[in-house]
Amino acid sequence: MKKVEIYILSGFLGSGKTTLLQRALQEEQSKGRKVAVIMNELGETSIDSNAVPGETPLKELLNGCVCCTIQGQLETQLHSMLQEYELDAIYLETTGVAHPVEVLDACMSPLFAEQITIKGIITTIDAARWRSRDSLSIQLQRLLHEQVHHADTILINKVDQLSEAEQASILYEIQSINAEAKTFLTQFSKVDLKFLQSGQNKRKGNHEQAHVHDHLHLKTYVHTFTSKIDVDQFEQWLREMPDTIYRIKGYLRFTHSDEVYMFQYSYGMPIYMKELMKLPSTLVFIGENLDHQKLQQELQQLEASSTQ
Repeated sequence: MKKVEIYILSGFLGSGKTTLLQRALQEEQSKGRKVAVIMNELGETSIDSNAVPGETPLKELLNGCVCCTIQGQLETQLHSMLQEYELDAIYLETTGVAHPVEVLDACMSPLFAEQITIKGIITTIDAARWRSRDSLSIQLQRLLHEQVHHADTILINKVDQLSEAEQASILYEIQSINAEAKTFLTQFSKVDLKFLQSGQNKRKGNHEQAHVHDHLHLKTYVHTFTSKIDVDQFEQWLREMPDTIYRIKGYLRFTHSDEVYMFQYSYGMPIYMKELMKLPSTLVFIGENLDHQKLQQELQQLEASSTQ
């Protein structure tokens, strides 16, 4: 099954995300690829939607941030796009105050996780804003740091306003936070699209329910159970789970019940809720340095021991 590529455009307010989006759409159009856009803005009125060509499918999420108040809306809009259009890629432009982990979490619904492939988080940085970030609140300084830390590609933008020494200093600071990301010094968010699309999706075997992205800073893993599991064994496994797993969500069936449970895990806290629909027992994991093979083995072992 062909997977739809998802590109997450991150970065603080005014850093050049919309300009980057316009450039990407132009290149995609020249290659004849079918792309769509989801644009999230904090206000009640869309400001940047006119940057998207009229023939490009566009869905807008207004009056809230996709990483918190309108996560459910993003899931609905993504699912709708995947149903309505035959696409090669979807570009998601986030608000300037969105946290990359939260946005990725909002994208990875167990209902369609196997239909998409996350190609990367692309963070744009306003070079002058970065230099003066000490004037921002502690919370916003931390957000800027997180947007850099979790990026797969970083554009240090508007560098024409800085001397070569200042550019070198910022580059050093950025790479000290995230040495793994591809980093570019840009003006007007100008970068060849091939550098944003260079990641390869690799699989280890036909039956492994995993998305393995060696180039991605944040990784995802999708696991589908074929039978019920023991809730006590599952919770023991959760307690021993590495803290580099930030999110788990999906649906589970337990040996003690005929119900389907919606499961959410974040910040070390599991939540179970009865689900009325009979959905597949699929879990989506999001984290750093995920060992996909180890996760798969542990979950398969958990399932096997639950049926004994």
